[in-house]
Amino acid sequence: MQCRNPAGVHAPVAAYSHQIEVSPGARWLVLSGQIGLRLDGVPPSDPVEQIELALDNVRRNLEAAGMGVGDLVKLTFYLVGDIEADRRRQVLTAFFGAHRPCMTLLYVSALASPALKVEIDAWAAREAPEG
Repeated sequence: MQCRNPAGVHAPVAAYSHQIEVSPGARWLVLSGQIGLRLDGVPPSDPVEQIELALDNVRRNLEAAGMGVGDLVKLTFYLVGDIEADRRRQVLTAFFGAHRPCMTLLYVSALASPALKVEIDAWAAREAPEG
């Protein structure tokens, strides 16, 4: 996979890439929207904790498919309400490290339950082994 930020397009305003090209023959994984629920099915009231839990669910799905965070190609974040940007960025920086997938962040009026403040759609691709 090749991450790119083309000349003639503004620099990314956060830790993401404008585009990622996936090579032919790569294995794709598409996740349903991941929400910030604890194992007991209860969401924390803090939306940043919900982001952490949703990202952990993304990671667990990747691991179950034999992939990792570095295989993420595209994420879409759906957020409800005012979520502290600095805390959100800290969580994302810790989760992604140096990896810069493509990302979109949307503020929406509601999700499937009033208690939910975060949902994350994710796509991943793993390059086919050579040979």
